[in-house]
Amino acid sequence: MVLRRFIDQFKETVTIKGHISRDLELTKILHKERTRPVLFENLDGYRAVGNLWSTRERIAQAMGVTPPELTAKMIQAMDSPSAPQEIENAPFEKNILTDFDLRESAIPKFYATDGGRFVTAGVVVAEHDGIRNASYHRLMLLDENRFAMRVVPRHLYALHKRAMAAGEDLKIAVAIGLCPSIMLSAAMNLEFGKDELTVANTLRQLCLGEPVCVRKLRNGLYVPAFAEYIFEGRVTKEVGDEGPFVDITGTIDPVRKQPVVEIDRIYHCDDAVFQMILPGVDEHYLMMGMPREPVIQKAVGLAVPEVHAARLTEGGCCWLHGVVSITKQKEGDGVNAIMAALGAHPSMKMVTVVDNDIDVFDDRDVEWAVATRFQGHKGLVVIENARGSSLDPSADETTTKVGIDATKPVGGEGFDRVKP
Repeated sequence: MVLRRFIDQFKETVTIKGHISRDLELTKILHKERTRPVLFENLDGYRAVGNLWSTRERIAQAMGVTPPELTAKMIQAMDSPSAPQEIENAPFEKNILTDFDLRESAIPKFYATDGGRFVTAGVVVAEHDGIRNASYHRLMLLDENRFAMRVVPRHLYALHKRAMAAGEDLKIAVAIGLCPSIMLSAAMNLEFGKDELTVANTLRQLCLGEPVCVRKLRNGLYVPAFAEYIFEGRVTKEVGDEGPFVDITGTIDPVRKQPVVEIDRIYHCDDAVFQMILPGVDEHYLMMGMPREPVIQKAVGLAVPEVHAARLTEGGCCWLHGVVSITKQKEGDGVNAIMAALGAHPSMKMVTVVDNDIDVFDDRDVEWAVATRFQGHKGLVVIENARGSSLDPSADETTTKVGIDATKPVGGEGFDRVKP
């Protein structure tokens, strides 16, 4: 199983052998170790892991590349998707349950303000009219076999609307316990109709020389073959209360009416490990933000001749603030890069553009560029009344976006650091 291979290879993994409650107690441990993987051997009787992908370096290590190389590979994978490899048997088929109670599971409650227990690391695979989609959707446990699922108006929402218009439930599968190639691809902002599992297959091939393997379920969907858990079910026409939920900014997302999912069948590996992402900290940031970075870098590359790196910063929750490095050839390239970056990731409300001698992954280096190469009356771009992120608690119906051009003038002298 792929997930366990990664857990075993990371020397920094913290193993908790004693009993830990899935209701709130685990959160204290995950918060304390926020950048170290934590393996719970007895989370109310179940095995579970959190914080697994909580640093860029660990994600890149698992993919056999460096963090900047991983961004480049993600761009290649988006441009050249390829079909995953179907296999005849999957480890999760060793245990197939139709009589179950999801309340007796590792699904945790993270915060006292949460509306219930949530699945946070589940990739939802759906297909309708020949269009397959894989994306993240938090699921709040309602009872023994039902969840309320948060669905924003994007691709899964569109597929669900099509199914309802045809008088059908939308068949789905929730895959839990996955490799980074699938998890990163499932969070990418792709065009409607583009299959995230095909992007994941190319990404894994480019980085590791291995395919993503899939297995066909009894409901006809193809899912990642080496997942630890698969919940097979349907998105129904029913709606129910979902939330409150502590989201990526660490603030509380309110209660909404959301679609109800009914689970018909559970598959799981022997001695399965339940994967979870603690909301509002590093792993949540990276699993949401890193897949948007190649989209930003690619868009900026269409606006200016050379772009070197794009990063959504941890201080901005890897969602609201970003940094892009370019080689400026003409005055105005920095401003063009700002506009392209903000357009590529509509949730971003501040982006800083720097020269290629600045390390975008070093906050101190970026701030130095702002301190020594930026003047507000020249390099500040302000865009009012733009659509922003619903996750930004300071935004109203619209937001004000800011760009900082911290690039040095073309041919300017006195802006380079003296090297020892």
